[in-house]
Amino acid sequence: MAISYNKLWKLLIDKGMNKTELSKESGVSSSTIAKLGKNEQISMDSMLKICNTLNCNIGDIVDIVDKGEKNQASQEEEQEEEQEMEM
Repeated sequence: MAISYNKLWKLLIDKGMNKTELSKESGVSSSTIAKLGKNEQISMDSMLKICNTLNCNIGDIVDIVDKGEKNQASQEEEQEEEQEMEM
């Protein structure tokens, strides 16, 4: 099983927020944001800060997926990041 933060990236797009703004507003370090971008595990404390900032629950920003789905999730994330950069 693997972690996917695709829901987080979609939520950020919906809220018109980018990763830098999320980092600043939540107090989560840029290295933690980088881990999110790589679908790596982060601390529950960081998850709580992000959820408080976005006014959401953990299930709104993270999914547990099969490893095969993770590769697809990574590709989708790259596409979303490209869209975010174009904004």
